[in-house]
Formats: sequence, structure tokens, C-alpha cells
Amino acid sequence: MDVLKAQYEARAKDLEVAKAIVETAAAEDRTMSPDEQVTFERANDEFTRRTKMIDELKSMAAAEQEVRVAQAAHLDEIRPIESAKPVTDDADTIRSLARGEVRSAVFEKRDVLKSSTGSPVPTSFYDQVIMLARATGPMLALSTELATAGGENLQIPRLSTYSTGTVNAEAAIFGESDPAFSAFITLSAFKYGFLTQVSRELLEDSGVDVLALLAANCGNALGFVVNTKLTTGTGTVEPQGIVTASSLGVTGSTAVSGAFTYTNLVNLAYSADAAARALPGFGFMANGPSIAKMRLLTDTAGNFVFQPSMADSTPDRVLGFPLYENPAMADTATSAKSVIAGHFPSYYVRTVGGIRLDRSDDFAFSSDLVTFRCSYRFDGNLPQTSHVKHFIGNAA
Repeated sequence: MDVLKAQYEARAKDLEVAKAIVETAAAEDRTMSPDEQVTFERANDEFTRRTKMIDELKSMAAAEQEVRVAQAAHLDEIRPIESAKPVTDDADTIRSLARGEVRSAVFEKRDVLKSSTGSPVPTSFYDQVIMLARATGPMLALSTELATAGGENLQIPRLSTYSTGTVNAEAAIFGESDPAFSAFITLSAFKYGFLTQVSRELLEDSGVDVLALLAANCGNALGFVVNTKLTTGTGTVEPQGIVTASSLGVTGSTAVSGAFTYTNLVNLAYSADAAARALPGFGFMANGPSIAKMRLLTDTAGNFVFQPSMADSTPDRVLGFPLYENPAMADTATSAKSVIAGHFPSYYVRTVGGIRLDRSDDFAFSSDLVTFRCSYRFDGNLPQTSHVKHFIGNAA
């Protein structure tokens, strides 16, 4: 396979690049320079990516071979010929039906073209539906989840200001300074869902696992809308998204038409309080196109601010902070909140009972359709808006 061969050759080149850097540094008895480190990590990352692609191509090739074997097994099948039946034409059969001599008959249609309906050409069917690759987003994984059995309103108190200490003279009476609280954050339980109807014939006769397909579709569809609303929801008849609730950290320059710079990202991270930056879970969040722009940014010394992860279990980093990709974030543009930085567990998500997948054989009984209902109840908000800061693009 030409594609597989090309991937093997490209992977070998990536390995040679990484080895050359290591061997040069070892021969000169020194550590890798920053540029060499970036090149080494990039080559190693490409090597890992190509290895995964090679494994997928080999798996696809094996599956195609199984299909070919299954097809070949049916090409030479010979069906036994029934004997002792008189040869009659369609007209004789119709007369027999009219006279009541036979109860039923099958009228055979013979075609000689492979493209014609009913032609004796075997057909193979792959037993899986190829799913659409679509990332749902990280909000449920990064936020603090409050799981409840019921959907009654849930109030969360929040502090607005601390007490203030003042200097006191000897024997003077201490002044009173009490902490202040803001209004409660109220989390309700907005319900999202949809119906899917499938014919009973499809469920009983399908060559694929339709129920597994519907379950996967339900999880992805609800996961996608949940992440979207927890990111950019308006807070009126839907959750207050983390971007909507965040406070302004940095406004971009008027000279770059909505784009962010290295300086903008530094200022955005440090616009949050030092206590928030020190908490586990502090990081950056943006969508794929914005992250691609981050990968091109360099600091004043020419070093890339983006550091790719060397393991699947850890996120990439920008300026030393974790970077999370969220497809619901806005693209980099004028007046767009394209990047946020903050302590993401400060965002609270309230869920009720988890995702439900219910089945009814009676809802569309007259049409003999089986109805599946997917639903999920949740809400979200950011009690302390100063814990998450956003960058907003400026006008040109």
C-alpha cells in the first residue's frame, strides 16, 4: 500500500531527526539548546502521530481482507435444483391461481445485467457504521460537578469582599469589618433531549448493532450541546456559560483585528489573582483554530510559547499552563472572546440523574416504529467571576 509505505518512510525521517539532535548534544557533552528541544519534541510528536496512523491503516487493511475473503466464499456457491416439478410459464400459473389449483406463486424475474435489480451477484455489507469524528468538549471533565437526585433549585452562596484590617493605637477600640456576600447563585435543571424513531424491521433485520449506534449517537449529541451551553450559554433560558460569566482580562490591540499576541496571553494569565493561578486546574482554553495560532507565537527570545504534551494523559501547555481545546469557543475575531484563562473547577455544573435513554414501543404503535428518547438535565454557572478571565479581540 503506497500510503502505508509513505507513512513508514516519514516516520523513519522523524526518528532520524530526533536521533541526530540527541547524538549531537551527547557528542558535545551538553544539553539540548531551546531550539533543539523544540525540534526534538516536534519530531517525537510526529513520530508518535505517524505510529498511530500506521496502526490504523494496518487495521483497515486487515478488515478489507476479511471482506474480500467473505465475498470469495460466496462466488462459487451452487444452489441445488429442485426436480419433479413441471415447467410452466407465467400464463399457466395465473390460470392455476384463478382455478384454485394453487394457493400462491412466486413470479421469477431473470436478468443478465449485473446492475439490474435481482441479478445473482453477491453483496457484502460491513457490520459497523463509520461514526462521524466530533469532539464534544472538556467542560464536564474540568468543572466541579454537583450531582443531585432531584431538580429543585440549588442555591450557592458566594463571598464578595473580605474583612479589612486597620492599625489600632494602644488600648483603642477595634473597628468592625465584616465580610460581605453577593447574591446567591441559583442552579436549576434545564432539560435537553430529542427523539429518534426506528422501524421495527430495521431493528430486527439490520446487519449492524443499531442499539449500540443509537446509544453512541445519544451520548455524542447530548455531550455536544451540554458542552456548548456550559461554554457560551446566555444564562436566561439556559445555563450561564463559563465564557459568558467570565470577567474581562485583556483587550487586544487595534492593529491586529481581533488577534492575540504573546504579550496578550501573558497579561491574560496574570490578570487572575495569584491565589487562583496557584490552584490545581488553572489553565488556558480555546478552540482548535485559536490553538493553531498559539503554536506560532514566540516570546521575545524567539522561543515558542506552545509546548506539546509528550503523553496522551496530559494536556499541551502554553506559557507553562495547561491548554484545553474546546470546540464551542469562538474563533479569533473582532469582539470575540476567543481565549479564557482561569481556574476551571471554579465553574459549577449541576446535573440531575445523568443521561437517560428511554425506549417506547407504544408511542408510534400505528406506524410500527420504536421510539428512543435521549434526555439530560443540567445547569451551570461561575460563582466567582474573577476566577476566570477572557481575552476579547479589538477592532482593526
